[in-house]
Amino acid sequence: MAAGRAAERGISVLLLEKMEKPLRKLRISGKGRGNITNSKPIEEFLQKIHPCSSFMRPAFSLFFNTHLVKFMNRIGVRTVEERGGRVFPASQRAWDVACALQGWAQRTGVETLCHARVTDVVRGKSGLFTVTFDQKGAKRTAQSAKLLLATGGLSYPATGSTGDGYTFAQKLGHSLTPLRPSLTPIEVAGFSRYGFDDVQMRNVKASAAADGKIIAEEFGELMLTTFGVCGPIILRMSRSIVDALRAQREVKLLLDWKPALSKQQLKNRLKRELQGSSIPNVGALLRKLMPAPLIPFFAEQAELQARAKVGKGSEAKIVDTLKSCALQVCGYRPFSEAIITAGGVSLGEVDESAMQSKLAPGLYFAGELLDLDGDTGGYNLQIAFSTGWLAGEAMARELRAES
Repeated sequence: MAAGRAAERGISVLLLEKMEKPLRKLRISGKGRGNITNSKPIEEFLQKIHPCSSFMRPAFSLFFNTHLVKFMNRIGVRTVEERGGRVFPASQRAWDVACALQGWAQRTGVETLCHARVTDVVRGKSGLFTVTFDQKGAKRTAQSAKLLLATGGLSYPATGSTGDGYTFAQKLGHSLTPLRPSLTPIEVAGFSRYGFDDVQMRNVKASAAADGKIIAEEFGELMLTTFGVCGPIILRMSRSIVDALRAQREVKLLLDWKPALSKQQLKNRLKRELQGSSIPNVGALLRKLMPAPLIPFFAEQAELQARAKVGKGSEAKIVDTLKSCALQVCGYRPFSEAIITAGGVSLGEVDESAMQSKLAPGLYFAGELLDLDGDTGGYNLQIAFSTGWLAGEAMARELRAES
């Protein structure tokens, strides 16, 4: 986005791509469907961005979700809006978005070199940047007055995001806030013994508590896996959970499996299930309430035996556990399974009106490399598109002013 916009404004641009083709991570985004943005108005949108959403105001004022949709239409990508304001390509193929962007950049005049792995970046006394890169075993260099780092974070390293940009940013004088996985699944103590094979649960209320204090709450879908839990509501809470674990706080996940029903309503339902029907044991009763793979786990949580007869007190234990099931969080999944990287180049060292370094004039940043991350739902790609567009525009403007 940055390269294409700068070239569109008449600037000579060289794009160095580490992988065999550009936009590897975009091609797998949104489970391959490409959730490119979200239609929420700006104030609601900003609430989904961390840690300092106000940093994005200049970029969003220049290029926001409505601008992105118009731009996508201009380069041949029709879009559709789905539940929660999520915007996808009408084809439901992230690959189509990547190909359209690549074609647009090529038409604007961007020169792209693939298999070009940058190994060093130096800023000389004259202010020029010298970039050393390896292309298919051959060592090459390039010089420029303006340099944009848009190398992504550490998430999904197979796409090429292996943290190279952090090293270059530090070498050029920048500091980093702590890097950690975000939008990542959460590990729960003892879950491996249940053998869950991605059991999906809908309409669940989940709360995360650190040292007894609620730090996050969500409602929606979650999935039970061999190691713990994932799914949309877990991913959205994961940033708070990861930070609490890193601070060595005790974290528990509190689940309300039936948030639409009160305890009394659940008691009444259990009585109806037991009246006039033959329920041989606790497991059979639980089967009326949840998927079969969940029964051994749930019975244990309720301190019941699945094969035991439904006795006095069973109903109360079932109701209490349905409304408040506490799980001990013991960890989180690595960068290879995280959708986004939290942390990065410190925002205080970057001019948000141009995405330019305050420490090294001529150096710009865009995307996940910055200490910015958003919730699931198209927010992170919009951050990337908007910061890229602003950086490209600013680089072109500065070069024209200097010439």
